[in-house]
Amino acid sequence: MSEIQTPTQRTRVVREPQRAVYDRAVVYRILDEGFICHVGFTVDHQPFVIPTSYGRRDAHLYIHGSTASRLLRALKESIPICVTVTLLDGLVLARSVFNHSMNYRSVIILGKASLVEDREEKLVALRALSEHILPGRWDDARQPNEQELKATSVLRVPIEEFSAKVRTGPPIDDQEDYSLPTWAGVIPLEMHPGVPLNDAQLDPGCSVPEYARNYSRRRD
Repeated sequence: MSEIQTPTQRTRVVREPQRAVYDRAVVYRILDEGFICHVGFTVDHQPFVIPTSYGRRDAHLYIHGSTASRLLRALKESIPICVTVTLLDGLVLARSVFNHSMNYRSVIILGKASLVEDREEKLVALRALSEHILPGRWDDARQPNEQELKATSVLRVPIEEFSAKVRTGPPIDDQEDYSLPTWAGVIPLEMHPGVPLNDAQLDPGCSVPEYARNYSRRRD
């Protein structure tokens, strides 16, 4: 169900505002289809942008990593962060180089991360991370033991201050360029899974599970 969020001064899209989306449902669909987010933060006046996997559960994004990682150590201090996710859907070729573009869907989330300390919530978050990447895998694989849980930090990022930006459709050329004898159009880009490859040490009795055999990144 659509839930339009009023953008803040920081999240309002200024450049190409007609592409702005403030609908929480659309933002969730983009987040749920993506694999990698980029987390931007500053430590001692030095900016960092770190790519990492993530998972979503309701109105929270979860990020995990080693307790020793720079990202996790910094974010545990509740410093301001910017999380971005981008999906590339196509190359848009115009008749002029200036008007070339891309079809894409992107989300930015601003806020502060907080450390998940409750053991049960931590497991719920790790399950969300696993199921986000490969639904069905959590129940099929060995789950984290106590030592692994202690070595892993999980951070919770509220999805409260956000905006999305979406471009679709054909190229937009200057009127005088439409008569040029130059091909123009869109090259669609999609991610397609290949055929699963068995591990060399796999038990001969193990078959490829359905969730791997028919894997798809598209979310309903």
